Amino acid sequence: MAVPSPPPSAASAQRTRVVIVGAGPAGLTVANILRAASVDCVLLETESREFIEQRPRAGFIEEWAVRALEQRGLADRLLEQAQAHSECEFRFAGESHRFRYGELSGHRHFVYPQPLLVTDLVRKYADAAGGDVRFGVRDVELHAVDTDRPSVSYTDPETGERRRIDCDAIAGCDGARGVTRASLPPEHTTVARNDHGIGWLALLAEAPPSSDCVVFGIHPRGFAAHMARSPQVTRYYLECPPGDDPDNWPHERVWAELRGRLSVDGARPLAEGRLIEKRVLDMHNYVVEPMACGRLYLAGDSAHLAAPIAAKGMNLALHDALLLGDALVAYCGKGDDTGLSGYSAACLPRVWQYQEFSQWLSEVLHGTSSGDPFRAGSAAARLRRILGSPAAATAFAELYIGKVADY
Repeated sequence: MAVPSPPPSAASAQRTRVVIVGAGPAGLTVANILRAASVDCVLLETESREFIEQRPRAGFIEEWAVRALEQRGLADRLLEQAQAHSECEFRFAGESHRFRYGELSGHRHFVYPQPLLVTDLVRKYADAAGGDVRFGVRDVELHAVDTDRPSVSYTDPETGERRRIDCDAIAGCDGARGVTRASLPPEHTTVARNDHGIGWLALLAEAPPSSDCVVFGIHPRGFAAHMARSPQVTRYYLECPPGDDPDNWPHERVWAELRGRLSVDGARPLAEGRLIEKRVLDMHNYVVEPMACGRLYLAGDSAHLAAPIAAKGMNLALHDALLLGDALVAYCGKGDDTGLSGYSAACLPRVWQYQEFSQWLSEVLHGTSSGDPFRAGSAAARLRRILGSPAAATAFAELYIGKVADY
């Protein structure tokens, strides 16, 4: 491992209370919470503003998260524009089965693509509240995170000058490949990982949705899914080998497989359109424990990755951010470090609940195509239980929509 360079001299340094690394949903939520409480903070992002407002990401937000954002004045456009979903559909063996999880749980999903939420949060923090956000920074490094005098250094994209920000705490919200996760001492950290051994071909189609809800297609040739994104754009997934090349999936093959894997009696034909995104996601999960070291606190994909199987990733990121933002406000405003000292322990039960559910649902969705008769039979038994037992259906609905948080 390369030895990190020393931080820039005091002459090029400034001071703030909190440095947030990463302008995704987690980082921007923390930034807005701090700004609303008049806690000085600086938000650093390696990409441009245009990039983070356009990159395709998740789109399903659980209702507890929407209500928590609403309470903080961060959900105005979301509530105006998002579609609310309270049902999903399982298609297998040529039949369609509707699952009305809204009736069972009393809660819904909101369909609101992550780029729109990021755009809203940037506008609130930077444009409306005048928050300090620096885009396009390079070579971000963390220093002395295990002391009470941490700092973050980076290269200014305009001048090429190295700059340092001294602070009281660092929020690491820069994702799975970010510098903050890599800054945790290996001897201090355990990383638990699960590889599902499958890939998903993630597709965005310029085509109206072909169903009014999420559709899970369970098929011997592989899983497929339909998820509305807007009246004009639909997200599709196709199970494929891990590491597959998207170029192996030309337009004609994609639509033939989608039609085959999602076809059931009585379903309306898929509305086809131009594919505007096509990439392969290898399905794996990980959890970093603890989610903090010294004055560094991880949130979102920096701390845990949930494969999109159960649409939990952005919801976990928001849960982390809400807890971390409140804990930082208490510490910076009142000197109360109770929230920060208990931050990791407060986050991890939900993290593990969502990871377990993701793994369980993966077996339901992929057992049929595994080539293993035992897994296929077990997957069918799980699905029959969800659809046939009121108690099992209620338990599934609560996990699928997410337990209501303390907000």
